[in-house]
Amino acid sequence: MPEKNRVLVVDDITETRENIRKLLQFEADIEVVGAARSGREAVQLSDELKPDVILMDINMPDMDGITATELIRQRSPITQIIILSVQGDPNYMRRAMLAGARDFLTKPPMADELISAVRRAGDMARSERSKAVVVPPLPVNQLPTKNKPGTEGRIIMVYSPKGGTGTTTIAVNLAVTLNNDETQVALVDGNLQFGDVAIFLNEHGKNTIIDLAARSEELDPEIVETVMIKHAGSGLRVLAAPARPEHAENVRSDQFTKVLKYLRQIYSYVVVDATHNLDDITLAALDVCDVLVLVVTQDIPAVKNVRLFLDLMKTIGMSREKLVFVMNKYDKRISITPERIGDNLKQPIVGVIPLDEKIVIPAVNRGVPFMVDNKAQPIARTIFSLAETVRAQLAKLGE
Repeated sequence: MPEKNRVLVVDDITETRENIRKLLQFEADIEVVGAARSGREAVQLSDELKPDVILMDINMPDMDGITATELIRQRSPITQIIILSVQGDPNYMRRAMLAGARDFLTKPPMADELISAVRRAGDMARSERSKAVVVPPLPVNQLPTKNKPGTEGRIIMVYSPKGGTGTTTIAVNLAVTLNNDETQVALVDGNLQFGDVAIFLNEHGKNTIIDLAARSEELDPEIVETVMIKHAGSGLRVLAAPARPEHAENVRSDQFTKVLKYLRQIYSYVVVDATHNLDDITLAALDVCDVLVLVVTQDIPAVKNVRLFLDLMKTIGMSREKLVFVMNKYDKRISITPERIGDNLKQPIVGVIPLDEKIVIPAVNRGVPFMVDNKAQPIARTIFSLAETVRAQLAKLGE
């Protein structure tokens, strides 16, 4: 028999609590284990009952639902909270998500909508519970510490002005390659609306960039370690994109900059997988990166967009010395060669990654980077070479 989704209902109106209970009582996989009349009572019952899901009203007399949500998430990160509010104001939604809520429904919710939301949240709670058992939190004395003064890490941005060029594949596998016991790497998903870094690593952590951005003024190693996902296969630390596209607006460019600058104080390398759009977040990453891995493929639109970007670099005063120009998905059968593109754009291509769909696509679908379990393949050797090129460029710039 499948495990039931244990639900706590929080609302200061008795009739509302009873109506929600009636909506859920006929679902065999859902059990209402308690009801609270206030935010304070919700925190207490959450500690006692350990529900999978809490249905939380916002407006309550002693403690509002958003404050209660934040307290409960701090005390019980596994519990998933769905905010219910008569107000569909986007500001309420932003505040709720920043507090740690996983869904937001307008009251009164439709029965099907409520039941589906509870089941999604219950699945997430079970997933987090299983991870908590398999991967216990690090002891305080094993939390990351800041780099020594004068030894700040370096920020490596992987970017293409054309979508579909494989920047995420390069960023993930480059980060895996650079990461070791002596040089720990943070991989940051800079595509806040549709980022796939966590999927490429088969990770589905509860925390995202939103959790660090909201605390960008008060970051410390313990906060960072709590939020970052640790990839089991490589030890890589990952800062995931928001779970939903509309949540991207909760991260301002100045917060993103502060997060990147703080991460470089802890990690030897911070690898940013950027979206192809030149939005505020991408421009913020461009502004602070030490090296830019610029990616092109063998199609005319990609070459055209790179040409435009190189012109833009001149306009914004960004030096080409920062560039590591790379061709991805190289196919020898196509006449557009790396040499021709390099000559045409007056920027030599220093790394060529071959087209290898038999390795890359299964790796993406399995969520296991090919640099973890296919290091002997020719494509893996090109990533090793790219990592050494990046290190050499950083060393050159540091002279």
